[in-house]
Amino acid sequence: MGRILAIDYGQKRVGIAVTDTLQIIATGLTTVHSKDVIAWLKDYIQKEEVECFVVGQPRRMNNTDSDSARFIEPFVRLLQKQFPLIPVSRIDERFTSKMASAAILEAGLKKKDRQNKALVDTVSATIILQSYLQMRSGGFI
Repeated sequence: MGRILAIDYGQKRVGIAVTDTLQIIATGLTTVHSKDVIAWLKDYIQKEEVECFVVGQPRRMNNTDSDSARFIEPFVRLLQKQFPLIPVSRIDERFTSKMASAAILEAGLKKKDRQNKALVDTVSATIILQSYLQMRSGGFI
């Protein structure tokens, strides 16, 4: 069984989280510059089996795509082109950055660490992945 890898794509940074090989636990992995993400993924896939990509889908409250979707859709198409054998699932990422900031605050990290946007992106990817795992276990995916 391969890992599931979640991507919180942003114009500058990409947060990445991954499951264990049993696909039970979501763990934040890293943050990569957006221009380097495909090369990073190619390298990662050489070392680890990835069964599925999960990419956050930015939505508005009325359930339409948010403005940032115009940057993410080309990335998803590139991801599918570069890795045609690995399926891509999409999951609503509303509020993940706010949830990530709240989780970091609740963890008691210092102000400097809480302002680390790379950490927020990694935690956001972890929240996206955990949401995907919960939906999948509930039979919604």
